[in-house]
Amino acid sequence: MKEIRIHARAGQGAITTAALLGYAYFLKGMYPYAFPNFGAARMGAPMNAFVRVDTKLVRLRSQIYEPDYVIVVDATLMRGFNCFSGLKEDGIAIINEKEGANIPKVKTKQKIFIVPATDIAIKTIGRPLGNTALIGAFAAATGELDLDTLLEVIKKRFTGKAQEGNIQAVKQGYEYIKSLH
Repeated sequence: MKEIRIHARAGQGAITTAALLGYAYFLKGMYPYAFPNFGAARMGAPMNAFVRVDTKLVRLRSQIYEPDYVIVVDATLMRGFNCFSGLKEDGIAIINEKEGANIPKVKTKQKIFIVPATDIAIKTIGRPLGNTALIGAFAAATGELDLDTLLEVIKKRFTGKAQEGNIQAVKQGYEYIKSLH
């Protein structure tokens, strides 16, 4: 079983991110379970979304405490929360932040990828919602999903200009990580 924990603020698309990732895994023939966790339901409140995926039905319904992957949609959350808490020894973190950001040290086998997802989103979507760029970056960094599957998911979820912009955001997030290798 693979587990993904998403850190964001309410209104930044974390639930959508989890749903899109879950659907992409479903199209891959796997069994995903995507769900949110939040306290006070107000815009800007810290919250998490989670995705569990396996080759068999996922029955576990608790929060994810030891993720394989972490996606940080809002890097300011790292000031007050340990977003890397429980990240597995060989885990991968994708962080929406500008290059040169002050990122905490992690264990030697863990990998951290910094992606300017908000900048990508402003250019492609016209709004500061970097979640689809982060999904593209996730696919490139982990090898868990392929770009074509993500694009299919985006085409089913969005229409019109939103679809076009999100397709470009996914592609640019994916290519950003690929250019680092």
